[in-house]
Amino acid sequence: MKTVTINQLDKFEGQEVQLKGWVYNTRNIGKIWFLIFRDGTGLVQGVVVKGEATDESFNLEQDLNQEDSVILTGTVRKEPRSVGGYELGIKEIHVVNHVTEEFPISPKEHGADFLMSNRHLWLRSKRQNAIMRVRHQIVKAIRDFFDDHGFTLIDSPIFTGNAVEGTTTLFEVDYFERSAYLTQSGQLYQEAGATAFGKTYCFGPTFRAEKSKTRRHLTEFWMVEPEMAYVDLDENMTWAENLVGAIIHRVLEQCQPELKTLERDVSKLEGIIPPFPRITYDEAAKILKEKGSDFEYGHDFGAAHETLLSEQFDKPIMVHRWPAGIKAFYMKRDEHNNDLALGVDMIAPEGYGEMIGGGQREDDIDILINTIRHHDLPLEPFKWYLDLRKFGSVPHSGFGLGLERTVAWICGTKHIRETIPFPRTMSRLEP
Repeated sequence: MKTVTINQLDKFEGQEVQLKGWVYNTRNIGKIWFLIFRDGTGLVQGVVVKGEATDESFNLEQDLNQEDSVILTGTVRKEPRSVGGYELGIKEIHVVNHVTEEFPISPKEHGADFLMSNRHLWLRSKRQNAIMRVRHQIVKAIRDFFDDHGFTLIDSPIFTGNAVEGTTTLFEVDYFERSAYLTQSGQLYQEAGATAFGKTYCFGPTFRAEKSKTRRHLTEFWMVEPEMAYVDLDENMTWAENLVGAIIHRVLEQCQPELKTLERDVSKLEGIIPPFPRITYDEAAKILKEKGSDFEYGHDFGAAHETLLSEQFDKPIMVHRWPAGIKAFYMKRDEHNNDLALGVDMIAPEGYGEMIGGGQREDDIDILINTIRHHDLPLEPFKWYLDLRKFGSVPHSGFGLGLERTVAWICGTKHIRETIPFPRTMSRLEP
């Protein structure tokens, strides 16, 4: 007997197969009852008919509970009305494990805190399963994009001795009689990688001790961070928009069933084709003023400002050349205006906020030393970073794409906590 998975059923029409998984639910219409079954690759309807199934299996109807683990044997039949277009004519049901308590997550409405406390079980639901599958394809698209364009994966460390995005959002940990920090970004190490390999990237978890409770923030999230030697801000923006274009293309190609489950308006995604609009910070500030926003020039954009800007375009927008005072110490200044930093933020459509932050890095060692001091940062932890300017400094650029915000936008989810398997926030450390 061949054991197959639900997503393979189209290859076994008319054949008797075995499926291993769990009971999703059951329903009865007299001498026939139906078992909705999941195996992690999808859902399928099993039809249990008296006389076709063994008597022992047919009589299991009243005994089966949601999330009982079972092995099904039956014949694959094409059925356009069923989920996935196929159903299983069940011959035998073997119960591997019988659930003796009511499954906590039922079809009724549950509060967000309850669902997060049961995240380990909530992941089994149809909607959450779809989001994780989209996330998987986004991750695959990202890795394929960089691997196919000559980038080398260089893993950045999780423990660091220095800040990257400012000292106020650092998680400090005890590290063998000295302090260390959970990384805010792998960027500085990618700059070392770029001077060794030309084009590199890292992809892993990053941490921000930001006391924010908004739907856009997590304390632990994943970022992909490419870095490229001999690349200026404009070329950097081209890499960023092409990456997002590749991600959208992959999701539309591979995730139509998931997007349907999520009731996502795919027409809004189908138009996300590079190039994207590019506007300066000054132009963005002007748009906000014209729209009656309370935005104060010289400040970073808040969620309301990003939403207002995104409403003016049907694609992600790239806002570049920011006031240097609100950007990180490593940002290179605009040669035509020293008050501006060569940074760029990509703002997602539909009010999902910043999904990419990046820019051109300062490659002059003297200027970099002065900016580190200006930000009241100690020089000693950055000695190795300064060596990159001392030995073979070149113009270079990079960016970081936040995975969870990207997943949230593409899936159309309201809260970023649904986009990561086990979210970490100010108030949540388990499950």
